[in-house]
Amino acid sequence: MTGEPEIGDVFGEMIRDAYAVATGVGPRPMAGGRLPRPVIEIIERDDGLVNGAPAGHYLDPPDRWQPHDHRAVDRVHGHVLDVGVGAGRIALHLQERGVQVTGLDTSLGALRVSRHRGVRELVHGTVDEHVADGRRYDTFLLLGNNLGLFEGRERAPALLAALAALARPGATVIAHGTDPYGTTDPVHTGYHERNRRRGRLGGQLRLRLRYRMLGTEWFDYLVCSPEEFAELVHGSPWRLTDVDDTDHPYYLATLALRP
Repeated sequence: MTGEPEIGDVFGEMIRDAYAVATGVGPRPMAGGRLPRPVIEIIERDDGLVNGAPAGHYLDPPDRWQPHDHRAVDRVHGHVLDVGVGAGRIALHLQERGVQVTGLDTSLGALRVSRHRGVRELVHGTVDEHVADGRRYDTFLLLGNNLGLFEGRERAPALLAALAALARPGATVIAHGTDPYGTTDPVHTGYHERNRRRGRLGGQLRLRLRYRMLGTEWFDYLVCSPEEFAELVHGSPWRLTDVDDTDHPYYLATLALRP
Protein backbone atom coordinates (compact mmCIF):
# COMPACT_ATOMS: atom_id res chain seq x y z
CA MET A 1 0.00 0.00 0.00
CA THR A 2 1.71 3.17 -1.23
CA GLY A 3 -1.17 5.64 -1.03
CA GLU A 4 -0.65 6.41 -4.70
CA PRO A 5 -3.51 5.74 -7.16
CA GLU A 6 -3.45 3.07 -9.83
CA ILE A 7 -2.98 4.62 -13.28
CA GLY A 8 -6.09 4.03 -15.38
CA ASP A 9 -9.00 5.45 -17.33
CA VAL A 10 -10.08 7.92 -14.66
CA PHE A 11 -12.37 9.93 -16.91
CA GLY A 12 -14.01 6.85 -18.40
CA GLU A 13 -14.80 5.27 -15.02
CA MET A 14 -16.12 8.57 -13.69
CA ILE A 15 -18.37 9.17 -16.73
CA ARG A 16 -19.66 5.59 -16.59
CA ASP A 17 -20.69 6.08 -12.98
CA ALA A 18 -22.21 9.51 -13.61
CA TYR A 19 -24.23 8.03 -16.44
CA ALA A 20 -25.39 5.15 -14.23
CA VAL A 21 -26.51 7.56 -11.49
CA ALA A 22 -28.34 9.78 -13.99
CA THR A 23 -30.09 7.02 -15.94
CA GLY A 24 -30.01 3.79 -13.93
CA VAL A 25 -28.08 2.15 -16.79
CA GLY A 26 -25.29 0.03 -15.36
CA PRO A 27 -24.18 -0.52 -11.76
CA ARG A 28 -24.44 2.62 -9.67
CA PRO A 29 -21.66 3.52 -7.19
CA MET A 30 -23.09 3.13 -3.70
CA ALA A 31 -22.01 4.83 -0.51
CA GLY A 32 -23.91 2.32 1.59
CA GLY A 33 -27.59 1.56 1.81
CA ARG A 34 -29.64 2.24 -1.29
CA LEU A 35 -28.58 5.80 -2.15
CA PRO A 36 -26.09 6.29 -5.02
CA ARG A 37 -22.88 8.04 -4.09
CA PRO A 38 -22.28 11.46 -5.72
CA VAL A 39 -19.81 11.25 -8.61
CA ILE A 40 -17.12 13.88 -8.06
CA GLU A 41 -14.25 14.71 -10.39
CA ILE A 42 -11.10 15.36 -8.36
CA ILE A 43 -8.44 17.61 -9.91
CA GLU A 44 -5.06 17.75 -8.17
CA ARG A 45 -2.56 20.48 -9.04
CA ASP A 46 1.18 20.01 -8.65
CA ASP A 47 1.42 22.60 -5.85
CA GLY A 48 -0.94 20.53 -3.69
CA LEU A 49 -4.22 22.30 -4.50
CA VAL A 50 -7.15 19.87 -4.76
CA ASN A 51 -10.54 20.77 -6.27
CA GLY A 52 -13.65 18.68 -6.76
CA ALA A 53 -16.76 19.19 -8.87
CA PRO A 54 -19.82 17.06 -9.67
CA ALA A 55 -19.32 15.12 -12.90
CA GLY A 56 -22.95 15.21 -14.02
CA HIS A 57 -22.43 18.32 -16.18
CA TYR A 58 -20.67 16.16 -18.79
CA LEU A 59 -24.13 14.71 -19.55
CA ASP A 60 -25.99 18.03 -19.64
CA PRO A 61 -28.63 18.57 -22.35
CA PRO A 62 -28.54 21.87 -24.28
CA ASP A 63 -31.00 23.61 -21.95
CA ARG A 64 -28.33 23.38 -19.21
CA TRP A 65 -25.39 24.57 -21.33
CA GLN A 66 -23.53 27.82 -20.91
CA PRO A 67 -24.34 30.49 -23.52
CA HIS A 68 -20.91 30.18 -25.18
CA ASP A 69 -21.58 26.49 -25.97
CA HIS A 70 -24.67 27.49 -27.97
CA ARG A 71 -22.77 30.20 -29.83
CA ALA A 72 -20.00 27.72 -30.63
CA VAL A 73 -22.25 25.06 -32.17
CA ASP A 74 -24.05 27.73 -34.20
CA ARG A 75 -20.74 28.49 -35.95
CA VAL A 76 -19.91 25.01 -37.23
CA HIS A 77 -19.90 24.09 -40.90
CA GLY A 78 -19.33 20.87 -42.81
CA HIS A 79 -17.96 17.76 -41.14
CA VAL A 80 -17.15 18.43 -37.47
CA LEU A 81 -14.50 16.78 -35.28
CA ASP A 82 -15.50 17.08 -31.61
CA VAL A 83 -12.13 16.88 -29.87
CA GLY A 84 -12.58 15.49 -26.37
CA VAL A 85 -16.10 14.23 -27.04
CA GLY A 86 -16.47 12.95 -23.46
CA ALA A 87 -20.01 11.73 -22.83
CA GLY A 88 -21.14 13.10 -26.18
CA ARG A 89 -23.25 16.11 -25.17
CA ILE A 90 -22.07 18.31 -28.07
CA ALA A 91 -21.95 15.53 -30.68
CA LEU A 92 -25.48 14.34 -29.88
CA HIS A 93 -26.87 17.86 -30.28
CA LEU A 94 -25.11 18.30 -33.62
CA GLN A 95 -26.40 14.92 -34.85
CA GLU A 96 -29.94 15.99 -33.99
CA ARG A 97 -29.41 19.08 -36.13
CA GLY A 98 -28.32 16.95 -39.09
CA VAL A 99 -24.62 17.84 -38.82
CA GLN A 100 -22.05 15.19 -39.65
CA VAL A 101 -19.90 14.89 -36.52
CA THR A 102 -17.12 12.58 -35.36
CA GLY A 103 -16.19 12.36 -31.69
CA LEU A 104 -12.56 11.88 -30.69
CA ASP A 105 -11.35 10.93 -27.22
CA THR A 106 -8.49 9.13 -25.51
CA SER A 107 -10.85 7.57 -22.93
CA LEU A 108 -12.34 4.23 -23.95
CA GLY A 109 -14.83 4.44 -21.09
CA ALA A 110 -16.11 7.83 -22.24
CA LEU A 111 -16.43 6.54 -25.81
CA ARG A 112 -18.52 3.61 -24.58
CA VAL A 113 -20.89 6.02 -22.84
CA SER A 114 -21.05 8.24 -25.93
CA ARG A 115 -21.88 5.25 -28.10
CA HIS A 116 -24.56 4.03 -25.68
CA ARG A 117 -26.10 7.50 -25.74
CA GLY A 118 -26.27 7.39 -29.53
CA VAL A 119 -23.18 9.08 -30.96
CA ARG A 120 -22.63 7.30 -34.27
CA GLU A 121 -19.06 8.19 -35.33
CA LEU A 122 -16.36 7.80 -32.69
CA VAL A 123 -12.57 7.53 -32.80
CA HIS A 124 -10.26 6.44 -29.98
CA GLY A 125 -6.97 8.32 -29.88
CA THR A 126 -5.28 11.71 -29.93
CA VAL A 127 -5.48 14.34 -32.65
CA ASP A 128 -1.93 13.44 -33.70
CA GLU A 129 -2.78 9.73 -34.00
CA HIS A 130 -5.95 10.47 -35.97
CA VAL A 131 -3.94 12.17 -38.74
CA ALA A 132 -2.85 8.73 -39.98
CA ASP A 133 -6.50 7.73 -40.56
CA GLY A 134 -6.72 10.03 -43.58
CA ARG A 135 -9.93 11.77 -42.48
CA ARG A 136 -10.54 15.45 -43.20
CA TYR A 137 -12.80 17.94 -41.41
CA ASP A 138 -14.26 21.41 -41.86
CA THR A 139 -14.72 22.37 -38.20
CA PHE A 140 -12.83 21.37 -35.07
CA LEU A 141 -14.55 21.91 -31.72
CA LEU A 142 -12.52 22.06 -28.51
CA LEU A 143 -15.28 22.91 -26.03
CA GLY A 144 -15.57 22.28 -22.30
CA ASN A 145 -12.41 24.41 -21.75
CA ASN A 146 -10.51 22.14 -24.13
CA LEU A 147 -8.32 24.95 -25.36
CA GLY A 148 -6.37 23.47 -22.45
CA LEU A 149 -5.23 20.66 -24.76
CA PHE A 150 -2.71 23.08 -26.28
CA GLU A 151 -0.80 22.57 -22.98
CA GLY A 152 1.82 25.31 -23.46
CA ARG A 153 4.55 26.64 -25.73
CA GLU A 154 6.12 23.22 -26.27
CA ARG A 155 2.98 21.33 -27.29
CA ALA A 156 1.00 23.99 -29.18
CA PRO A 157 2.95 23.92 -32.51
CA ALA A 158 2.51 20.14 -32.88
CA LEU A 159 -1.21 20.24 -32.07
CA LEU A 160 -1.78 23.14 -34.48
CA ALA A 161 0.10 21.22 -37.20
CA ALA A 162 -1.91 18.05 -36.57
CA LEU A 163 -5.19 19.96 -36.79
CA ALA A 164 -4.02 21.48 -40.07
CA ALA A 165 -3.18 18.02 -41.42
CA LEU A 166 -6.77 16.97 -40.67
CA ALA A 167 -8.30 20.10 -42.18
CA ARG A 168 -10.05 20.74 -45.46
CA PRO A 169 -9.54 24.13 -47.16
CA GLY A 170 -11.51 26.79 -45.33
CA ALA A 171 -11.53 24.85 -42.04
CA THR A 172 -12.01 26.51 -38.67
CA VAL A 173 -11.14 25.69 -35.07
CA ILE A 174 -13.49 26.86 -32.30
CA ALA A 175 -11.89 26.49 -28.86
CA HIS A 176 -13.29 27.39 -25.44
CA GLY A 177 -10.79 28.91 -23.03
CA THR A 178 -10.70 30.76 -19.72
CA ASP A 179 -8.64 33.85 -18.93
CA PRO A 180 -7.09 33.03 -15.51
CA TYR A 181 -5.69 36.44 -14.63
CA GLY A 182 -8.72 38.21 -13.15
CA THR A 183 -8.31 36.54 -9.77
CA THR A 184 -6.75 38.13 -6.70
CA ASP A 185 -6.65 34.82 -4.78
CA PRO A 186 -3.02 34.32 -3.67
CA VAL A 187 -3.40 30.56 -4.13
CA HIS A 188 -3.71 31.22 -7.86
CA THR A 189 -1.67 34.40 -8.34
CA GLY A 190 1.21 32.74 -6.49
CA TYR A 191 0.95 29.72 -8.81
CA HIS A 192 1.04 32.02 -11.86
CA GLU A 193 4.22 33.67 -10.58
CA ARG A 194 5.78 30.30 -9.78
CA ASN A 195 5.10 29.17 -13.34
CA ARG A 196 6.61 32.31 -14.85
CA ARG A 197 9.78 31.87 -12.79
CA ARG A 198 10.06 28.38 -14.30
CA GLY A 199 9.68 29.72 -17.87
CA ARG A 200 6.09 28.53 -18.22
CA LEU A 201 2.94 30.46 -19.06
CA GLY A 202 1.28 31.71 -15.89
CA GLY A 203 -1.85 29.57 -16.30
CA GLN A 204 -0.03 26.46 -17.56
CA LEU A 205 -1.42 23.94 -15.10
CA ARG A 206 0.28 20.70 -14.09
CA LEU A 207 -2.53 18.34 -13.10
CA ARG A 208 -3.68 14.84 -12.52
CA LEU A 209 -7.24 13.56 -12.25
CA ARG A 210 -8.39 11.23 -9.49
CA TYR A 211 -11.49 9.07 -9.16
CA ARG A 212 -11.95 6.33 -6.60
CA MET A 213 -8.81 4.16 -6.72
CA LEU A 214 -7.59 5.50 -10.08
CA GLY A 215 -5.40 8.40 -11.12
CA THR A 216 -3.91 9.73 -14.32
CA GLU A 217 -0.29 10.50 -15.00
CA TRP A 218 0.61 14.16 -14.44
CA PHE A 219 -0.12 16.30 -17.51
CA ASP A 220 -0.08 19.94 -18.63
CA TYR A 221 -3.36 21.78 -19.26
CA LEU A 222 -3.37 25.36 -20.48
CA VAL A 223 -5.49 28.16 -19.05
CA CYS A 224 -4.39 31.34 -20.80
CA SER A 225 -5.45 34.81 -21.87
CA PRO A 226 -6.59 35.46 -25.47
CA GLU A 227 -3.37 37.44 -25.97
CA GLU A 228 -1.24 34.50 -24.90
CA PHE A 229 -3.20 32.20 -27.18
CA ALA A 230 -2.65 34.58 -30.11
CA GLU A 231 1.10 34.32 -29.49
CA LEU A 232 0.92 30.52 -29.54
CA VAL A 233 -0.95 30.56 -32.86
CA HIS A 234 1.38 33.08 -34.50
CA GLY A 235 3.48 31.47 -37.25
CA SER A 236 1.29 28.35 -37.44
CA PRO A 237 -0.93 27.16 -40.33
CA TRP A 238 -3.80 28.96 -38.57
CA ARG A 239 -4.72 32.58 -37.89
CA LEU A 240 -6.80 33.85 -34.99
CA THR A 241 -9.84 35.52 -36.55
CA ASP A 242 -12.14 36.14 -33.58
CA VAL A 243 -12.26 36.14 -29.79
CA ASP A 244 -15.77 36.12 -28.32
CA ASP A 245 -15.39 37.13 -24.67
CA THR A 246 -19.04 37.97 -24.03
CA ASP A 247 -18.98 35.60 -21.05
CA HIS A 248 -15.64 36.82 -19.67
CA PRO A 249 -13.49 35.26 -18.24
CA TYR A 250 -14.64 32.50 -20.60
CA TYR A 251 -14.05 33.02 -24.30
CA LEU A 252 -14.35 31.35 -27.68
CA ALA A 253 -11.27 31.60 -29.89
CA THR A 254 -11.87 30.98 -33.60
CA LEU A 255 -8.99 30.00 -35.88
CA ALA A 256 -9.11 29.89 -39.67
CA LEU A 257 -6.81 27.74 -41.82
CA ARG A 258 -4.47 29.84 -43.88
CA PRO A 259 -4.90 29.43 -47.66
